[in-house]
Amino acid sequence: MQFKLAAPAALAVALLAALLAPQAADAEELCGLTPTPKCSGHDYSAVFRPAERGLDFDNLPGYTRSAHHSDHALIGVESRVFAGQRGWRSATTAHIISPARGANFAMYLADMAEESSAEPARAGVERFVLVLQGEVTVRHGKKDITLGANSYAYFPPNSTDALSSEDGAGLLVYERVYAAGGAPAFSTGDVEESPLLPTGPEVFKLRKLLPQTADYDFNVHIMDFQPGEYLWVKEVHYNQHGLLLLEGKGIYRLGDSWYPVQAGDAIWMAPYVPQWYAALGSSPTRYVIYKDTTLDPLLG
Repeated sequence: MQFKLAAPAALAVALLAALLAPQAADAEELCGLTPTPKCSGHDYSAVFRPAERGLDFDNLPGYTRSAHHSDHALIGVESRVFAGQRGWRSATTAHIISPARGANFAMYLADMAEESSAEPARAGVERFVLVLQGEVTVRHGKKDITLGANSYAYFPPNSTDALSSEDGAGLLVYERVYAAGGAPAFSTGDVEESPLLPTGPEVFKLRKLLPQTADYDFNVHIMDFQPGEYLWVKEVHYNQHGLLLLEGKGIYRLGDSWYPVQAGDAIWMAPYVPQWYAALGSSPTRYVIYKDTTLDPLLG
């Protein structure tokens, strides 16, 4: 379903009513409003729901919320296609965003089966992995590092580190050709151990998972919204985004279109597309979002 601005007054009234409606008494509280090691209060299972389940509200034949425009794309959970990919053994991937779309990065889901593995990224390519379910092992030099759900790893360009999973895992992967000319370093972490950062006048909770230095040409943000919360700034900027909704549901404005979105949906945002989000329903929203940073807009 895609809303156009043919009746802005009616749309504004409907959105305002939804945003100001009292929250459900049993609304879930966000896990980790302060940094909390190994928080277990998040459920990302909807991201890897079987394709035949279709949409939460219905599975209408031939219908999809997915949309493809010059400055944005919505890839609904009902539209993903998994297939084999070179370098990934006993695993399938669903490429959601890539340079073929006009992006300066790739974003894909990896569904790792038992006894699966992934080779390092190609030379000159950096990789970020967020574990959504299951467990993976990173072979870093002579050391094995185990990453469970809600953990992440950053692999700098020309890394020789490989991934494997004994029992299977679900991953979100970002990759891009490194462009900053610095010396980014391998790192791992847990989302809930990452510090909350000030966001005023915004009210959402924000974590940044990579160092904010000129050595890095992108960052990965985790953003949390309580029901009824929304972006204060109607953003327009030169940065690109790749977003995956991990939990919750709401309304996303992209350009002049308004989209209902739910856990498992992904969004690509080109430079300068107007963008805005409101969390609806009775449960919190969490999404992860790629943002290219520190690059000179003249050269970007």
